[in-house]
Amino acid sequence: MAEMLNVALPKGRLGEKAYALFETAGFPCPSIKENNRKLIFENAEAGVRYFWVKPSDVAIYVERGAADIGIVGKDILLEYTPDVYELLDLRMGKCRMAVAAKKDFHDDLRRTLVVATKFTNIAQTYYTSRGRDIDIIHLNGSIELAPILGLSDVIVDIVETGTTLKENDLLPVETIVPISARLIANKAAFRFKNAQMDAIVNSMAKQLEENA
Repeated sequence: MAEMLNVALPKGRLGEKAYALFETAGFPCPSIKENNRKLIFENAEAGVRYFWVKPSDVAIYVERGAADIGIVGKDILLEYTPDVYELLDLRMGKCRMAVAAKKDFHDDLRRTLVVATKFTNIAQTYYTSRGRDIDIIHLNGSIELAPILGLSDVIVDIVETGTTLKENDLLPVETIVPISARLIANKAAFRFKNAQMDAIVNSMAKQLEENA
């Protein structure tokens, strides 16, 4: 019997959609669909163990080896740069990292740009690449308030539909990078469980092509 493969799934819709890919790839675990509060599910016959974790924690579980593989947004990989392998773009959970501002915003290059965001690394990297001097304010929630209340000139945040921005009289002014869910692997596990991972990647890639 193959060694158990540990898979970290992000709680929520994205994790459920990702599990469907694993199931079709030949790694089913029927108990995961039961309506309960369990966090760990395994199917010894298929050689797989799944567990639900907070989306932003998936990369930590994989990097530290508690999970062999996991599903994580590209925003997390760019912001925290975990030491993992990125195996596949799952083309789901699509959105973008963008700069947004009030409708009448004009970037005065003579002064330091004040940026509010929870993605400080992404924002810093982006503006450094453009040679723009910025002052970053790290916020954890309701980022849209910052320019409205004059705390910042712009924000850097994830934009899906843009509805929240619009309702707060803000506009996306620049796209930094497109975001989607990625399949990642622990580097050591990738060596020792390569056959299982290859089977999953090949099957998922095939499914994604068929559904494209």
